[in-house]
Amino acid sequence: MENSTNSDETYDRGCRPSPSSIDQNDQTSTSETPVYSTMSADSFAYHRTNSETSAFSDPIDDNSSCSEPSPSNWPVSRSGQPALGRPEMRQQKTVVDKNLDDQESMDLELELMKERFAKLLLGEDMSGSGKGVCTAVTISNAITNLYATVFGQNLRLAPLKPEKKALWKREMDCLLSVCDYIVEFVSESQNLRDGREVEVMASRPRADIYINLPALQKLDTMLMDILESFQDTEFWYAEQGSMSSNSTRSGSFRRVIVQRKEEKWWLPVPCVPPGGLSEKSRKHLRHKRDCANQIHKAAMAINSTILAEMEIPDSYMANLPKSGKACLGDFIYRYMYTTEKFSPDHLLDCLSIASEHEALELADHVEASMYTWRRKACMSHSKSSWDMVKDLMSETDRSDKNHLLAARAESLLFYLKQRYPELAQTSLDTCKIQCNQDVGQAVLESYSRVLEGLAFNTVAWVEDVLFVDRSVRNQDQ
Repeated sequence: MENSTNSDETYDRGCRPSPSSIDQNDQTSTSETPVYSTMSADSFAYHRTNSETSAFSDPIDDNSSCSEPSPSNWPVSRSGQPALGRPEMRQQKTVVDKNLDDQESMDLELELMKERFAKLLLGEDMSGSGKGVCTAVTISNAITNLYATVFGQNLRLAPLKPEKKALWKREMDCLLSVCDYIVEFVSESQNLRDGREVEVMASRPRADIYINLPALQKLDTMLMDILESFQDTEFWYAEQGSMSSNSTRSGSFRRVIVQRKEEKWWLPVPCVPPGGLSEKSRKHLRHKRDCANQIHKAAMAINSTILAEMEIPDSYMANLPKSGKACLGDFIYRYMYTTEKFSPDHLLDCLSIASEHEALELADHVEASMYTWRRKACMSHSKSSWDMVKDLMSETDRSDKNHLLAARAESLLFYLKQRYPELAQTSLDTCKIQCNQDVGQAVLESYSRVLEGLAFNTVAWVEDVLFVDRSVRNQDQ
C-alpha cells in the first residue's frame, strides 16, 4: 500500500488521500468509475422496461383466425381497428429499439455493479488469494478514489458537470448506506394502550455516526452550492502559457505577474476584465470564500476527532524511539524542558520552517516523542502499593518530567497543525487508517478528509481570483 501523501498535481491543495493507489483518470461517463469505486445505488433498482410491458403487445385471441376481413381488405387488428401503416410501424420499431438499448444499458450497469460490489467484498483482491485489505480500508479507499475521479480535474471555480455530480451523489449514497446498519441499542419509554409506561430497547445509529454523518452531508451540500454559484462569472480561466480564444478577450492579465509557486505550473490562470471585477462580484467571491473557510474548519475538526478516537496500532507503538530527546534534537528539547513558560508559537518562529515537508517531518517527530514520554510516564507508575502511597503524599507526580514534556509536545503539535492547516497526514494518522477495522470510523474519516480538501481548494481558488483582481486594479491606478 502506497504512502498517503500524494502529489499536489492531482489534488491541488488540502486533500489528504488515504494510503492507497488512486486512479485519477477523468471519466465523464456516469457508469465508468475507478477501479476501487463501488457500485451505483441506482443500479439496485432493476426496473422493467417498456419493451417488457409494451402497450403494443396484446393477448393472443384464439378466435382471431375466424375474423372476417374488412371491406377495404386491410388487415384488421384484434381490437377491431385497422392495423398500423408503414410510417406508424417505423415509429413503433424505433420505440422498441430504444427500449432494447435501454435494456442493454441497464444490463451493462448491473454487471458493472456486480463487479464493483464483488471487489468491495473481497477487499480489492479479485484473485481470491485472501491478500485483500479489510472492509474498512476498502471503503476508505473507495471514497478517496471517487473523490479523485469527480474532483481530480476540477481546478477552477466552476459548477461540476452534471454527469460527475450525479456520479458523486449516486456512489456516495451507496457507500454511506453501510452506516445504516451500524447501530447501538438505547433504552426509551413507550406508552401501552392501557396507559402503562414501559421501557423498551430501540436501535439508533451509533453515537459518532448519529452526530457527524448528517453534519458531513450538510457540508457536502453547501460545497456543491458554492461551486454552483459560479456559473455566469466576470472572470474566466486560461491555461498557463497558452493564448486560447477565451484568453484573448483581454490582454491585461498578461501584464500581471501571478505569484504562483513553481510546482503549481499546471493550474489554469484566472483572468479578469481590464478594469477588474465589479464590486458585486468581489463581494460574492469574499462571501463564498468565508463560507468555504468555515466548512474547511468544520470538516477538519470532525476529521481530527475521528482520528483521535481511532486506536493506536501496536505496530506504531513498537517502533517508537527510545528517547524523545534524540528524536526532537537538543535545541527543541532544551527549550521544552528548561523554559518555565512554554510558548509553542515562539518556538515555531525560532525554527523558521521553510516548507510543508519540513513542517510534516517536525510533526512526526513531535508526535513520536509525545507518545514516547507518555509511555515512560505510564511505566513509572508501575510501582508497589506502598510506593504509590508515598507518591500520592508527595508532589513528584505533578512535576514528573515525562508528564511535562508530553503535555508540551502535545501543545506544540496542536499549534503546528493550526499554523499549517494544509499539512498532510502524519505517520500516526496514516498508520491508524491502514490498520483501522471499524467501518463506521473509516467512512467518517475518509468523507471528512475529502470534504476538507475540497473546501481548502475552493478557498485557494477564490484567493487566486481576488489576487489577480487586486493586481489588475493596482496597475490601472
